[in-house]
Amino acid sequence: MDSLIIAAARALATGDPLGVLKRVALRDDAPALALRGIAMAQLGDHVRAKQLLRRAARAFGPKEAMARARCVVAEAEIALVSRDLGWPAKALDAARATLEAHGDRVNAAHARNLEIRRLLLIGRLDEAEQALDELDLTPLPPALKAGHELVVAGIAIRRLRTKAARVALARARHAAREADIPALTAEVASAARVMDTPAARLFARDGERLLLLEEVGALLASEALIVDACRHVVRHAGQVVSLATRPVLFALARALGEAWPGDVPRSTLVARAFRGKQADESHRARLRVEVGRLRAELRTLANVSATKQGFALAPRRAREVVVLAPPVEEPHAAVLALLADGESWSSSALAIALATSPRTVQRALEALAAAGKVQSFGCGRARRWLTPPVPGFPTTLLLPGPLPSD
Repeated sequence: MDSLIIAAARALATGDPLGVLKRVALRDDAPALALRGIAMAQLGDHVRAKQLLRRAARAFGPKEAMARARCVVAEAEIALVSRDLGWPAKALDAARATLEAHGDRVNAAHARNLEIRRLLLIGRLDEAEQALDELDLTPLPPALKAGHELVVAGIAIRRLRTKAARVALARARHAAREADIPALTAEVASAARVMDTPAARLFARDGERLLLLEEVGALLASEALIVDACRHVVRHAGQVVSLATRPVLFALARALGEAWPGDVPRSTLVARAFRGKQADESHRARLRVEVGRLRAELRTLANVSATKQGFALAPRRAREVVVLAPPVEEPHAAVLALLADGESWSSSALAIALATSPRTVQRALEALAAAGKVQSFGCGRARRWLTPPVPGFPTTLLLPGPLPSD
């Protein structure tokens, strides 16, 4: 390998993409194409980066399987950063196997880390944790160790293991300082800000207030009966009743939880559950039916009793009832929660991450765009959606994946 390629590779390792382009921008041999592709990715031109990496993979000879595998890993990382979640995961797995067979432990570990990051994005936390346990960190340089610790922190945050998350973020900060790459340091700092940002609102007998992640974790571990508007469940002492597919029942449960220990008038419950309709005899009859269904769903946690004015919630074992809600509530909160990471997403990637249909996501994006809350660029399959981070709208409690007690 010639001196210019070696110098460009060193510049790339230190986070200097312009230094790479100064050395190999006019060359079309396979190593130069690969380095240019990774440099363009670091500069944010993902489309051009993928083209260069594919050209490089074709240009490497049949005896250069390891070099081609490295190109596949680089393309997979670009796909992950650009939120192309439909990129074939099997290709990355095959490339990792090739790198392991050729003794390239660093890039094989990096490929495994990319697989785990994808699992984290789509909310498959159990699989991500299992893969983490199998990953050997020994060969990783500081930059890749920082990325690995960010994944560890991300899983801990989703699980509300805040102490473990802070430890992982501290390790990521230390590794980023060792790597001395400004963009990586900024990424770690951005991830750490989630810990100090309000993650939820609490409605309790003594009023309403914002909670940090540590406080949310403490609340979920408490003896209170929690009406959780982030996951649309009612929980107490490890027992969870999901109302995610019963929006009317959850609306009733939330209204009763916010009013506890008082009751809620029937007219108010009709308006909350049936979207603002004026209460008449037909609505009152339907309300009685829905309250009966709610009483059956919550029978092990609480009773819903009738009063002169309406209905009240009476917990069976808990001494307190509280409502946990997102800090900012939007009609399409789950989509906004994913877009709030500042990256550009395709509608198909959002559908994969949310485990819903592409058309449902497209309708949500159109509504958010009409309201000026998201914007798009590109056309057709290259269209991407993004939004600047919304103040007071951290993503943690609305992202895919179960909470510890779910």
